[in-house]
Amino acid sequence: MNVAPSDDLRDPSSLYFQYDKVRRSIIASYWLVFFLALPLWWNTTSIERLPLPSSNVHAQHGRELRLPVKIALDPAFGSIASSVESELRNVIQQKHQTPPLDVSIFVGNEQGGWYDEDVYAVKPGETGMVLDGRRLGFPKDHLTPSSLAQTLSSLILPYSAKQEHRVAQYSPRFRLAFTLLNEDASAGQTVTGWDILDAIDRHISPITSAVSVLHNFTIESQVQFHAPLAFEPKPLEDGTFGLTPEDLTIFVNSAEWTLSSSSSNDPVLHFVLFVPSLSRRPLVILNDDGTPSTSNAFLIPQWGSIVICNLPPIPNEKWLSNSDLMTPFSAFSHQLSALLGIPKLPSGIKTSPSTSSLSPWQIDALLRHRMHEAVRRTKDTLLSTVQLVQQIPNMPVDAKAQSDVQNALSALDAVWDSEGGKAFNLTDMLGNSARALTSSQRAFFHPGMLALLYFPAEHKYAVYTPLFASAVIPLIATAIREFLAWRRQRREAVNER
Repeated sequence: MNVAPSDDLRDPSSLYFQYDKVRRSIIASYWLVFFLALPLWWNTTSIERLPLPSSNVHAQHGRELRLPVKIALDPAFGSIASSVESELRNVIQQKHQTPPLDVSIFVGNEQGGWYDEDVYAVKPGETGMVLDGRRLGFPKDHLTPSSLAQTLSSLILPYSAKQEHRVAQYSPRFRLAFTLLNEDASAGQTVTGWDILDAIDRHISPITSAVSVLHNFTIESQVQFHAPLAFEPKPLEDGTFGLTPEDLTIFVNSAEWTLSSSSSNDPVLHFVLFVPSLSRRPLVILNDDGTPSTSNAFLIPQWGSIVICNLPPIPNEKWLSNSDLMTPFSAFSHQLSALLGIPKLPSGIKTSPSTSSLSPWQIDALLRHRMHEAVRRTKDTLLSTVQLVQQIPNMPVDAKAQSDVQNALSALDAVWDSEGGKAFNLTDMLGNSARALTSSQRAFFHPGMLALLYFPAEHKYAVYTPLFASAVIPLIATAIREFLAWRRQRREAVNER
């Protein structure tokens, strides 16, 4: 059945909002809003990119720190002063170590400065080689230019490449985390606590006090009652259990051990006293040939130290006293020194009773080493920051990042100024180098710059394109269609005339 169209239906073109003028006004209003919003969009999405002093950074990277070392010889050694200086320079060059030193040796009474703070003195000794402050007593019966030069080089430049990988990177602040771990307290014979304060005062505080010019330390401690190993120790024929060198590399079970009890950006050095489960005692460390080691402690480079505490049969619960902690904390103190890069005295050299736990020779060698490390890392970090900004054109650089780079360069300039100045002071130079390192790292890890490494511009386009394309494409198509219709209407109007 066919139905005739009703006469009441209106032509769509006769509707008010379908009038050409009204329809085009509506479309034009969309485009007007779009163009008016462009300045706001540009202002809110523009990137602040302040210039960095790239030329200064490259100039600083090419400079090398040379630290002066002055050694005054007793007049009794005056005849060999030039020979000792020549031998010492040769020994330093052969070691190929950093930091580079500018060594000068003179006879004390001739040029003065015998009691200056930055001068080391060598005097005749009677009972072997003895350090008393900055003075070295050297026996005359063993005196040769070569022997004295070798001794001095081992004191002022005691580091070797083998030690470098163990030492924690320099930081003005460290956290020392002492943790008592019971592998499985439910198995019985559990250690419930320890006299940690007295042990720290006796074994750790002398070291932290001696290096207080380099680092500020925050100390924390905790006791845990469940710290399972991620592997099974090797059973031995004598009923003990052994840890192979391969086991030591995976000893720390990071997935289940919570060794740091607070959140901080300061680097942490861990010291773990591990109490094996009752079913795995005694737990010993094996040498490469499979024989038990005489030591129950081992060091993890740049991480910390672990001491295995094999307790004799004890009651169900035990509190570790000062005497129980004597051996573990003695190991902790030695390994803390190794992690901080504190050099050992060469064999055959003793300290006088008046000398504290660390001699000025050791402290100064550590200061020079850490200062050179801080300067080198600062230069590398600044160069990496500049190169990163150059490689990523749309990386933001705000005033804070620019200021951090400038502050790092200013601190480096202060180091260079102190290097050749009369007021040479290792502690002040280390303070400037530490500030330079802190500022350079703050600039490199600036949140505004760091975010772009993980969310580059391509990610932004991938997110926003599907959102805006669906709105912009219909507007463009409609505008083109209306423009073509307008041109057609104009041509028809011209033809009708």
